[in-house]
Amino acid sequence: LDYFGEPAYLSQSGQLYLEATCMALGRVYWIGPCFRAEKSKTRRHLTEFWMAEAEAAFLDHEGNLKLQEDLVRYIVEYVVEERRRELQELGRDPEKLLAEVREPFARITYREAVEIIRSHGVPIEYGDDFGAPAEDALSEHFGRPVFVERYPKEIKPFYMKRDPKDPGVVLNADLIAPEKYGEIIGGSQRVDTEEELLAQLAEAGLPQEPYRWYIDLRKWGSVPHSGFGLGVERTVAWIAGLEHIREAIPFPRMLDRLYP
Repeated sequence: LDYFGEPAYLSQSGQLYLEATCMALGRVYWIGPCFRAEKSKTRRHLTEFWMAEAEAAFLDHEGNLKLQEDLVRYIVEYVVEERRRELQELGRDPEKLLAEVREPFARITYREAVEIIRSHGVPIEYGDDFGAPAEDALSEHFGRPVFVERYPKEIKPFYMKRDPKDPGVVLNADLIAPEKYGEIIGGSQRVDTEEELLAQLAEAGLPQEPYRWYIDLRKWGSVPHSGFGLGVERTVAWIAGLEHIREAIPFPRMLDRLYP
């Protein structure tokens, strides 16, 4: 859209701004609407949804995954404790939910995930992003939340830090929910040096100027940091056992629906 003579866009995430504020405050979060023009017509996709995002200084990839797991387990346990009756009215078995998060979450690499997906008869090649059938295969295989980590750098954004032991992959993870509810969290360790960031912007074919302020965060001092975004509606849909994500938001916007 035209923003007083300059092009502006609907927000996909508050992540870059959280990275700036976490340098000053240490640990920050944001909850707000996000917009994705994905041509996906599934029970788990909205074009406008809410995301809870967090960013923390001095947090590495391992710490990031632990924080995510602790958060999801806390959310489920809290909802079961405080809203057991409502879950039962929705036909949701609280004990089944608790069982899904009681054990440590499964954790596999992208490469391992591809092999598991193939074993379930879903065609996929190394370097493909995961669609609904691939995520469903992983969900069915594990029966509990599963982290898929270290994706190929070619299919992930420029701001993700490369794995120093294997520069062809990034220090990221997606958390796939059980019962075929899809990805509920995406996160990564972020690039924390100016040199790395400039190289990865160039590799992605992106101009420096719109990201000048973001580059300056590294130029004038940065620390290792990580963050993630949790999809609120998908998480609610999983916990409540909803048939479609549109039931998790009052006025759903989807591929074929703009107005209420």
